[in-house]
Amino acid sequence: MTTNIALITGATSGIGKATAIHLAKAGYNLIICGRRSDRLITVSDELSAIGAKVLVKVVDLRNKIDVETFISSLPPEWKKIDVLVNNAGLAAGLSSFADGDLEDWDEMIDTNIKGLLYISRQIMPLMVENSKGHIINIGSIAGKEIYPNGNVYCGTKHAVDALTKSMRRELAEYNIRVTGIHPGAVETEFSLVRFKGDVERASKVYEGFENLVADDIAEAIVWCISRPSHVNINDLVIMPTAQPAAGFILRK
Repeated sequence: MTTNIALITGATSGIGKATAIHLAKAGYNLIICGRRSDRLITVSDELSAIGAKVLVKVVDLRNKIDVETFISSLPPEWKKIDVLVNNAGLAAGLSSFADGDLEDWDEMIDTNIKGLLYISRQIMPLMVENSKGHIINIGSIAGKEIYPNGNVYCGTKHAVDALTKSMRRELAEYNIRVTGIHPGAVETEFSLVRFKGDVERASKVYEGFENLVADDIAEAIVWCISRPSHVNINDLVIMPTAQPAAGFILRK
């Protein structure tokens, strides 16, 4: 029996790493990519210990030439990709438009939108050729609602939501499923990145309530891709019970 292959972007930590581990336990072989080589090696070792075959690639998804080279250079046996998890993404800063940092805006747009497009554009033809596949796009509640000072980040995740719907419509005739998963507050390195390494400020985001964790989202991803082939989970919004809406959290 041929083992399924999943490609996960942003696999060095958080949701990406947790998803890789869950898929390895489900019997998948993994292609993992990210920008931090040391962390990729650590994750690769964990996946190998589970029993998965792993291909590791350091790649910056914001660079379309790097992405094209990455996929074109895959060995033939690794190009039969069954699942693409577009997980790489980030928030940078939290401010009004007037106080916004243009470099933060560029980083979010280049990673969250362009990076997703660049890798998807390379993988889609491979899935079409195989007449099967499943693309999981990790969005956010910020792609369904907006919250104060979230402006550009919310805009990028609204774009992910729209792109997911477009992919689903275009790829359905090729037997390719497309799912959008939109988490609320998940305690990962997300806030640490948003606040430029300010540990104290990042930790306050998750104080006073039970937030989601990376495993919650990884388990949902595995569930979505394990549905029968005639079933597609179009859209899944996952929130902490204490977070009924974007930007609103009930804290004790």
